[in-house]
Amino acid sequence: MAWFRQKKGEILKIKKVSIPQEAGIFLVFFVMVLIFSVLSENFFTITNASVLLLNGAIIALIALGQTFVLLTGGIDLSTGANVAMCGIIATVLMRSGLPWWVAAIGAALCGSFLGVLNGLIIHYVGIPPFIVTFAAMGVASSIPMIITRAESIQITQEKFAWIGQGHVLGFPVPVILVIIAAIISSILLKNTVLGTHIYALGGNKLAARLSGINVMRTTVFVYAFSGFLAGVAGVIATSRLNVGYPQTGTGNQLFYSIAAAVVGGVSLFGGIGTIRGAIAGVLLISTISNGMNVVNVSSYWQPLVIGLIILGGVSIDSKRSSKRDGAKSKPRGKPQILSRTKK
Repeated sequence: MAWFRQKKGEILKIKKVSIPQEAGIFLVFFVMVLIFSVLSENFFTITNASVLLLNGAIIALIALGQTFVLLTGGIDLSTGANVAMCGIIATVLMRSGLPWWVAAIGAALCGSFLGVLNGLIIHYVGIPPFIVTFAAMGVASSIPMIITRAESIQITQEKFAWIGQGHVLGFPVPVILVIIAAIISSILLKNTVLGTHIYALGGNKLAARLSGINVMRTTVFVYAFSGFLAGVAGVIATSRLNVGYPQTGTGNQLFYSIAAAVVGGVSLFGGIGTIRGAIAGVLLISTISNGMNVVNVSSYWQPLVIGLIILGGVSIDSKRSSKRDGAKSKPRGKPQILSRTKK
């Protein structure tokens, strides 16, 4: 977009107004809301909006943590299993006699500890993040099954349900936690040195190391932060169910969180993305999933649709990355012509 302004005796000037990349995602989001509202009268209701937000809260927390990891050029496949592990840990801690809020904090810290281990192995051993977090997913998904022997555990403290089912001034607690996490995440990325280091690490790891950035500390932090938010998501999911279920979070949450981040403009190649975009992606993915449920689309079709969305997002990201690399390698200035002098 551009606007024109000219005064007497001045040359016509053109000032460009940049449109945020997330604007297109929000536009698609509103279009999807309109479509599903037309298809079903039950979609655009307060009850369904509440269900959408509560289901989207868990995806949002995982996507926020995933955004930090993706910005460094990594990926965290252990978040879904981390949700299940932390939910069972919270249940076990409460059954041991600890207060519900202590159990919730302890479970989230256990999730962060798994992230720390992921970051340390990735940095010091040099194994690709995909392999490390894939192995961690297997470990984290087995722990709750071993503890519970594949059976649900009853929660002994009723107040624990407040985390996933309570309200503050009319707003659901999970949504409030997502807003707090999004604000903190945005501040970390935009207004701190750590955020600059995260973007730099994703842009060029070698250049970041040579410029004096502590690569180990940055890597460990992003995986620890991702693990912590996955732990919080596990506490919320368990609180909503009001029972410790060993397979909570091992469904489509990981799949949807990556889709939300990618659709929101977070590059799988690192160095590009915003929290605002990730939240926009969460709203879009959650709306599509919820809308398909409301209009009675079979659950077997939902991963197919989300998979196509991921494929489209990655394709656009790949072309964008190629253009960016091409622009960087393009020589500046006029090319010098070397002439051969005759002897």
